[in-house]
Amino acid sequence: MTSHDNIFEEKICKRLDHCVSDVVIKGCGGVIIGSAVSFLILKRRAWPVWLGAGFGMGIAYRTCEKDLNSLK
Repeated sequence: MTSHDNIFEEKICKRLDHCVSDVVIKGCGGVIIGSAVSFLILKRRAWPVWLGAGFGMGIAYRTCEKDLNSLK
């Protein structure tokens, strides 16, 4: 491997690490917001929690996709 390949691999690893942490943070944020909505407004139903988690992970996925495509 050349040094250029190592640098490119390190960039990918850093971006993937950022993506994983982004999914965890935004997914948990969605769960927290969904739980608050469920608790305060919708009489403790489960679907707002799952919807919030889905939105959070979807936003994180889109960000990761954009970041990884910018490496090309």
